[in-house]
Amino acid sequence: MIPHSPHSVLLHPYVTEKTLNLMEVHNSLVFAVREGSTKPQIKWAFEMMFEVKVDSIKVKHGKFGKHAIIKLGEGYNAEDIGMRIGIF
Repeated sequence: MIPHSPHSVLLHPYVTEKTLNLMEVHNSLVFAVREGSTKPQIKWAFEMMFEVKVDSIKVKHGKFGKHAIIKLGEGYNAEDIGMRIGIF
């Protein structure tokens, strides 16, 4: 099922030194996502919000909630998205 809004799936960017390294080296961003959201829902929400193509998604459950590691498709730059959302 597709949610009504991308904001109901993606909560906020998860920014640490390690996630900044993922952005630079692996062209990936990490977002905190709502519990119960699926990979297809996360992909849909990210592609709708930022108008990019997603290559793959890995989901981690940590002590601070559920996080999605979103690897962008070829031709898209995670650092550009980071600049647009104010990570830098």
